[in-house]
Order: sequence, then structure tokens, then C-alpha cells
Amino acid sequence: MLRSLTRLLLALAALACAAAPSGALESAPVSSPRATATLVTDLDGVGADGSVRVALRLRMAPGWHTYWRNPGEAGAPPELSLTLPEGARAGEIAWPTPRRVTEAGLTTYAYSDQVLLPVAVTFGAAGGPAEIKAHATWLVCKDICVPEEGDFAVSLGPSAGPGPGAPSEQAALFAAFDRMMPRPSPWEARIAADGTLWVGGAELTPGTVTDAWFIPDRPGMIQDDAAQPLSVRQGGFTLALHPAKGFAAEGGLSGVLSVRDRAGLQTDVALLAAPGQPPSMSALPVWRMLALAFLGGMILNLMPCVFPILAMKAVALARGAAHGAARAHAVSYAAGVLAAFAALGGALLAARAAGYAAGWGFQFQSPVFVAAMVWLLFGVGLNLSGVFGVGWRMAGVGQNLTGRGGHEGSFLTGLLAVLVATPCTAPFMATAIAGALAAPPAVTILVFLAMGAGLAAPYAALAALPGLSRVMPRPGPWMETLRQVLAFPMYAAAVWLLWVVSQEAGADGVLATGAGLVLVGFAAWALGRAQRHAVQGRRFFQAAALAAVLAAAGVLGAIAIAPAGVAATVPEAGGAHAAKAEAFTPERLAALRASGRPVFVNMTAAWCVTCLVNERVAIRTAPVEAAFAARGIAYLKGDWTRQDAAITAFLQEHGRDGVPLYLFYPPGGAPAVVLPQILTEGIVLDRIGAG
Repeated sequence: MLRSLTRLLLALAALACAAAPSGALESAPVSSPRATATLVTDLDGVGADGSVRVALRLRMAPGWHTYWRNPGEAGAPPELSLTLPEGARAGEIAWPTPRRVTEAGLTTYAYSDQVLLPVAVTFGAAGGPAEIKAHATWLVCKDICVPEEGDFAVSLGPSAGPGPGAPSEQAALFAAFDRMMPRPSPWEARIAADGTLWVGGAELTPGTVTDAWFIPDRPGMIQDDAAQPLSVRQGGFTLALHPAKGFAAEGGLSGVLSVRDRAGLQTDVALLAAPGQPPSMSALPVWRMLALAFLGGMILNLMPCVFPILAMKAVALARGAAHGAARAHAVSYAAGVLAAFAALGGALLAARAAGYAAGWGFQFQSPVFVAAMVWLLFGVGLNLSGVFGVGWRMAGVGQNLTGRGGHEGSFLTGLLAVLVATPCTAPFMATAIAGALAAPPAVTILVFLAMGAGLAAPYAALAALPGLSRVMPRPGPWMETLRQVLAFPMYAAAVWLLWVVSQEAGADGVLATGAGLVLVGFAAWALGRAQRHAVQGRRFFQAAALAAVLAAAGVLGAIAIAPAGVAATVPEAGGAHAAKAEAFTPERLAALRASGRPVFVNMTAAWCVTCLVNERVAIRTAPVEAAFAARGIAYLKGDWTRQDAAITAFLQEHGRDGVPLYLFYPPGGAPAVVLPQILTEGIVLDRIGAG
């Protein structure tokens, strides 16, 4: 009876095995001490659509690896040749993203542990059984490289019904390796003749992208062992690839791009870069950037924030000409200007490298910096008013310009000129700065130095040309009067910057800055008293002045933590129509354009003098507002007073790294019209078609 029961159980087991699908559908293995290879499928049978995936599965022993389609500087990729039933077709191998491996000083692209190399197979008719045979070769390497090969076969059963075939036991393995496949790239890409790879996308920002590297899918295109310096800007980045002998930018470049974010997550995409220069580098040679920067620097002298400084130097020149020291002081002044521009360019590059989207005037987005500028300009005004004098004699005014102190004054006046110039943007500067920030760091610094040379040029010309010096008025009592008059533009600038603090740090920031003004005023008074007393009294007042300055420095900490103003926006310059301006957002702009409505965009900031003047004289005027209303023009205003990533991205999309920026989008979705940075009412009316 026991024997009969055993026979019955064996018969039932055999019947179950015969009725069940083949399940594994993995071929017999080809093994070596280095690797084991098999042929696997993702389905048990051919589905109704007549498709199935077949893959070479390689499992490497510890320390061994095989290669990607482009092996790099050494190695060879696996090859798979399929023998299929009549009418069946096979696609190309789908290659998972490899990892970079350095072996014996060479860079290769490889797989370790195990890899699945799938091929899509389509049969002419679905439903019946099918046999697939394959021959494969592969190279495995560790300390040595060993070529291996094998023959494989699998048999697919008939389809279980009209739907897709049943998943095999290896279906989960296919799914796991599908997640290792590079996804289609959502980004635009270009490759330049010098190997610069540009990748553009709104989500690619300095705050998110921390690393990126590119692997071409064809060997001999780039130097695989060379570094790929990354430069990230708002809305895109560049990789400096090093071309190899087989590189040809005119044919484009394809491969796998890997991007790592701040969380350490890696995204792999299949990238196809079209030939062409990156947008921000397309048609701006270095000589043109330098010329535009120089012209922009010269025009800065006419801006309301800089002109008083130039006037101070003209007064100093009138006195200095009599002592024959004009040229030497011009050199000192120019050195201060150039040093400040070089420092500003370096700080901007450092901020971008650290992941901040910084542009021209970026330091004025800090209420701490603005408050410090309020105190500095107030202190300069007190000095010009005669409350105190300092050893370096600001700008050398009222003192003999010979000697070390006078030269220090000229140098520091150059620094001051640059500091108060940064809220202003002159024509030509935006294009030069945008091109400079997309160029190598050395070119960026060179462009900033060219701006400095332009700013220093007028005073240098006055000092260097004897003919100009002779037409300068002779020294006399008028100089003391003019010196005191020049204090009032400094006070006015301080008041304006105090208003900027209110926009950035609210009422608490204004209160802290006002307290600092009292301390600066006390320090100036104490210093002036010290300069008029004997030694003992002098020391007391000097100590009091130092204590006040240190207390003011402590106030900066309170300003740094002050909350933003409740209405930290640039106020409108027009009264009744002020509410017609909407806050800029990319979504609102897109919605207005989709509806076909014309749009005027104004990118501004509370610390931008040029912006505020343009609004007053060219935008918020009765004729322009009437034209906006008559033509149904939506007015969007972007406030860049404090850092705003969306506005920064928008500026850089249009090749700008600072404000102002004015755009008019005509009705019907036509391309945007860019207006000049210096506006008049006529220019605005003409561009919107109302002139």
C-alpha cells in the first residue's frame, strides 16, 4: 500500500511539472572561475504582440568586471549574436549605465558583480513555441584580461492566451536592470568645437547640481581620463570635455550624462548634443566683451551714485595740479578702482562656485551690506562737512596731495567709487557681464578689470593730459565751499539706502541702521574732538570713537537676523495706477502669453538707481499708463531686491546678470522685444506700438 501511494505521488508530481510553464527559461550556464554566463528571457512564452526580451546575463567573480559598449581606454564590449526563427527580428543591446573604473592608469567604463544586456525580439506570429539560440563573447578583467565565449539556447512555450505572455522567473531581474537604464534626456544640449558641452534646463541650478560627468557612446571622442570641469549657472551648466582624435563637433555627440544633486541622488540620461556654441557664449568674443565692459565702466561715471565721487576727484585734481602730483594720484585712484573690481569679480565667481545664483550688484541683496554702506556714505558726508578729518584725508580734499596719506586717500576713493557704482547698471554692461560669467574665470576677471579701467579713465585723462589740467580752475576758497556742498549727495545717498534697508529688513532693520547712524555720528564727532585736543584729551576721544565704531559693528548682527519687510517690494512711482502692476512669476507670464495678451515685464530692485529713474520718467507716466490700458497690456514687475531664484533664472535666460531688464511681449505669442537699459517715455511708447 505504501509503495502504491509513493507511485501515485510521483505520478502527480510529474503531471504537475508537465502542466506548469517552463518557469526559469534560463539556458544552461557557461562557467569559468571568472564569470558565469546564461541566456534569459523576461517571458515564458511569446505574447499576443509577438515580442519578448532576451538577455545575456553575466555574473562576475569578486574583483572581475566586463565592459560597456564604449569600453574607454582599454577593454572590449560583450557581443551577442542571436539565431531566431524565420520572420523574427532582434534589436540592439540596451546598455545599462556603467561605472568609471581606473585600472593601471587607464579609465574604462565597466560592470562588476553582474549585468544584464537585453535585446528586444519581435516574432512574425505570436502564440506558438519558439527556440532562440545565441553565441556570445565577452572579456573579463581583473589583474589580467581573459576573453570568454559560449553558446546558449532557450525554448519559449506557447502563449497562454490572447494577452501578453506570462512573466518568467527572471522578470524581476529585467525590472531591476531597467532601473539602471539611462532615461531619455528632458534637456537641451549643445557641443562646441572646443569640447564645451552645454546642458540647459530650468531645474538645473547652482543650488541643485553638485556634480556631472559625460560618457560618450563611441570610443575615441574624448580623453576619458581627463577631468570634466563643471560650471553651473541658473538654468544650465557646462562641462569642459577634452576632445580626442576622433572628436568632431559638427556631427554632434551622444552618450550618457550623469547628474548628481545635493541629496547625493544620481540621474542618468541618454543625451544627444547638437553641434553649436552654448547660448551665452554664442557670439561674444573676448575683445567685444572687453570693449563693452570698458564703455559700460565709462558711462558709470555719469550715474547719480558715482558722479559725486568724480566731482570730489576733480576738486582734488585742481589742487594737486599746482603741486605736480596729479598723475601719481590718478594712478592711485585707478589702482583702487581696479582692485575693487577684481575683488568684486572674484567674490561673484566664488559665490557661484558655492552654489549661489549671484549677479551684478548681488551684494546689495544683503541688508547687512546695505546698512554698512549707509554708515560709510554718512561718514564720508561728515568728513566733507568738516566734522572730522582722517589720516588718509578722503580723496585728498583740502589737504596737500603729496605724501603717503594722500595716495592712500586716492586709492580708497577708488574703492568707494566702485562700491557706490554697483547699484547702477550702465548700457553695455549687461552683455559684457553675462558673457564674462559664462567664460573661464580668467576672462571673467579680465572683463571686470576692463570695467574698472573704464570707470577710472575720465579722471586718469584729466590728470594725464596737461592741456586738460590747464583749463581746470585755480585753487581757492571756492574749493572748501564745493567740498562741503558735495557732502549733501552723500547724505542723500545714505537716506536712499536706508529706504533700501526698509525694503529688505523691515522696520527692525531701519531701527538698527538708525542706531548705527547715531553711533557713526558720535564716532565722527569724537574723532574731530580728538584732532583738536592735546595728547591726553585726544586719547580719550579716540577711545570713545573706537568704542562707537565697535558698537556699530555689533549692530550689523541685529540687521542680519531682522525679518524681511512686510512689503519688501519696489514701490510704484505712479499714484493712482500703482495697483495695475502684478508681481512677476513665470507661471503668470506663461498664462498671459497663452491667452494671447501683450505683456510688459519690468525686472527691478529697490537698490537699483537706474531702475527707479526709468520707472519715474518712462514707465509710470500718464501717456505710458494710458497706452497700457488702451492696448490691454499686462504689467508684470519682478522685485530682485532680495535674492529670488525665479527672477535670477529669468534674467539669465535673457543673458543678464543684473537689473534692470525690460521686455515687451506683443499680442498673439510673438517673440519678446528687449528694451534698452536706459529708458525714455518715447522708447517705451515706440516699442509697444503706441509711439
